[in-house]
Amino acid sequence: MHDGSGRILVQNLSKNFGPVSAVRDLSFAVHPGVVTGFLGPNGSGKTTTLRMVLGLVNPTSGAATVNGVPFHRLRNPATVVGAVLEAQSFHPSRTARNHLRCYSAAMNVPDQQVDHALDLVGLSNAADRGAGGFSLGMRQRLALATALLGDPQVLILDEPANGLDPEGIAWLRGFLKSFAASGRTVLVSSHLLREMEHTVDHVVIVSRGQCVYNGDLDQLRAQQRSRVLVQAGDPTALVNGLQAAGLAVELVPDGRIAVTGSDSRSVAELALQAGVAVYGMQEEQVDLERLFFQLTSGQYVGGRFPPSGGPQPPGPGGWGPPGGGANPYEQHGGFGGGA
Repeated sequence: MHDGSGRILVQNLSKNFGPVSAVRDLSFAVHPGVVTGFLGPNGSGKTTTLRMVLGLVNPTSGAATVNGVPFHRLRNPATVVGAVLEAQSFHPSRTARNHLRCYSAAMNVPDQQVDHALDLVGLSNAADRGAGGFSLGMRQRLALATALLGDPQVLILDEPANGLDPEGIAWLRGFLKSFAASGRTVLVSSHLLREMEHTVDHVVIVSRGQCVYNGDLDQLRAQQRSRVLVQAGDPTALVNGLQAAGLAVELVPDGRIAVTGSDSRSVAELALQAGVAVYGMQEEQVDLERLFFQLTSGQYVGGRFPPSGGPQPPGPGGWGPPGGGANPYEQHGGFGGGA
């Protein structure tokens, strides 16, 4: 018997597809009352994990439960968990209302829920239109309406903002927050990192099938300090002056100096004391996207586009311009290489 908590619990979950390890010893919990973001690069194991939570894929080891039991042991699971894992296919000539009526009959929920779900996702005016004429964003809304038919306690969404216009994304953000605020559970995966920063309260970040961060978003931001980016006339002199003041500095690829642990005014004063001209200064705030790339860097790293004219055939010195020269491609050691 499920405990009614609305909690999703993933414990030491692993999944192998032949020699490929898609998920490795993954553990996390999703609690009601907050929006939990499940983030990671493509191929990091997010969708496979969600499929195991929903009983669509059997784990190699470990377990996933909803309300304290595996998904297949939930009674009438559509009234406990609403899920959208990918853009659904709809019968092109069937109206949105009739599509939902088919599902409501299968779920044994009253037809009144159909109109309520259409109203929730903003499709009331399109209820009697054939789904075949819907845009991608409207199909996303109809898929969400299907998930909401059973008035579920738990909502699991995989890339729900795909195809939504800015107004639709703003609506989705508000909807998920209000759904969680009602005491329900929301787990949403996405690669739209900047949007998730304004939507989620708690984040689980995965890379190569493993958890690299599990905690509150504010705590993650607190672990990273903002920095000041400076374009200086004499970078060497400015670096020496900043280091003498006890500040951490590094050079970024565009030639600017990144200063950590200070603000723009203090950096400007140190530049003035060092007699260094400053041509530009930017205070960079910590955002989810930069933190995400720092945590997941190197899973899929490609080379730079070759110089104009394309790569040259192998010459005496190997692959590169005749007579030697720099390799037009950076060497990363294949997928998973890099820093």
